[in-house]
Amino acid sequence: MVSVISSILKTDNFETYLNRSGEGNSETILFLHGSGPGVTSIANWRPALEALGEDFQCLAPDLYGFANSSHPEVPLKNRQAWMDEWINQTIQLLDKLNLEKVHLVGNSLGCSIALELLLEYPERFDKVVLMGPGGTPNTKMSFELARAKSFYDNPSKKKLQQIMSWFVYDVEKMWPLIESITDTRYENAMRPEVRRSNDSIFATAAVPIPTVALNRINNKVLLVHGLNDKVCSIESSYYLADHLKNVQLHIFGQCGHWTQLEEKNRFNHLIHTFFSGKL
Repeated sequence: MVSVISSILKTDNFETYLNRSGEGNSETILFLHGSGPGVTSIANWRPALEALGEDFQCLAPDLYGFANSSHPEVPLKNRQAWMDEWINQTIQLLDKLNLEKVHLVGNSLGCSIALELLLEYPERFDKVVLMGPGGTPNTKMSFELARAKSFYDNPSKKKLQQIMSWFVYDVEKMWPLIESITDTRYENAMRPEVRRSNDSIFATAAVPIPTVALNRINNKVLLVHGLNDKVCSIESSYYLADHLKNVQLHIFGQCGHWTQLEEKNRFNHLIHTFFSGKL
């Protein structure tokens, strides 16, 4: 298991808090986290960075408007404006690190960003993993997701723990992890700039990518979904499997939205095999 090093990396328009492992390995994987109150990249991806850093350089940035990366002083006007900035942040980060082409992993919101990156900069990305994607026309707006989005109406640590418990299938099994990250995640969520960015990001809904655009993506894509995901329904992955060319779908039974944490060993083995060209 390798260590993870965190630092601030400055580019033209952003200060990006970057978690990094496996520096010096010939191939690079970029991990994009999902959303949610107080989310951080390291909480999403630490087990993956420690495991895959043995053979790959792994990068997991906090997205613009999240956690310890920079935040806009004036809220952006809509979700597409945020998407444009996330794309700019990602490309500036790769340019700063002199990385011409990398593998890509997205989780939830990170899947939407990954797909946009494949449309705008296909030459910069190789194999792609989309884990728990949402944002498709058939994605069901669950009660759990609706309640998660209302966290700031009456925020508390108890409410945050309740939300996180909805992200997993086996609450008893995952409760030690939920308890261990509650304080840090709550403190992060209550920072004024984090709350301001969150309100701006979710003030408007994302516009799904047209099917004609999905049909033109040539990258090899592995879809990964928890069968019991109550946040982004598995129908989202079925939809993408119908419209992407070079696609595989792996479903974990008795698993919710946090596949990378609920099934961390099997998930890490799966994506390592995929990125190694053996799947």
